[in-house]
Amino acid sequence: MSSTAILLIDCPDRKGLVAAVANLLYAHGANIIHADQHQDPEAGLFFMRVEWTLEGFELPLFRAEFETLAAGLAMNWQLELSTEAPSVAIFVSQQLHCLVDLLHRQRSGELNCNIAAVISNHEDGRAIAEFQGAPFHLIPVAEVGKAEAERRQFQLLDAAGVQLVVLARYMQILSPAFVRRYPGRIINVHHSFLPAFIGAKPYHQAFQRGVKLIGSTSHYVTEVLDDGPIIEQDVMRISHRDQVRDLAEKGRDLERIVLSRAVRWHLEHRILRYGNKTVVFD
Repeated sequence: MSSTAILLIDCPDRKGLVAAVANLLYAHGANIIHADQHQDPEAGLFFMRVEWTLEGFELPLFRAEFETLAAGLAMNWQLELSTEAPSVAIFVSQQLHCLVDLLHRQRSGELNCNIAAVISNHEDGRAIAEFQGAPFHLIPVAEVGKAEAERRQFQLLDAAGVQLVVLARYMQILSPAFVRRYPGRIINVHHSFLPAFIGAKPYHQAFQRGVKLIGSTSHYVTEVLDDGPIIEQDVMRISHRDQVRDLAEKGRDLERIVLSRAVRWHLEHRILRYGNKTVVFD
């Protein structure tokens, strides 16, 4: 994989922002391979993602000059390298379809990351995690209590240098302290088309309501349950013939798809959060 740099920007909208960034990159000989921007006129905000090759590019010098430019334009920004593979922890309970999908995609090279830990409150996922070479850790929340469980989880995450936590049908609610520890770095998959049917049994709620579409949502986790910025969603048509078990079976495909997309886009630095929304660049 060729080494590239990715610059993500958000700031108050004004004329000349694209030109200012492009001209500085050009001055340092950047070969831009991707550029995209978005304006939110209601919020008065500008968002941009630029990716360029690093061959012959003096990154430290550019970074120093860009800091000055960004300060003058009130830019929030981050500069990332495509060759860096972040450490990821996957949390799972007893439903393993999302875990299996993520492990396969990582092993096949689709997800540029290191699966540093699979953490579960049940034993069910041990065999598949160890088969795929991912360290498995059992922390039985019901036995040790949430506070002690999260203390052990923090120890594992800190030791592994985890940068992203993925909740792959982890059926436990994280404490506010946990969420604050990893702001914008916890991705959850919820088995409904949020904001409809929050909570633990959305397929039951959907069946009782007689919906004709079911969906799944990947979102960043906040302290409010199932209310974080949405990254990706998808839906599937169902009928009156489908029972709850049918909805759950069909929904598993949606859950795998939306979670893997969200994780991949996060790893590829394609997402910018603002308020309770996201910009996801192509």
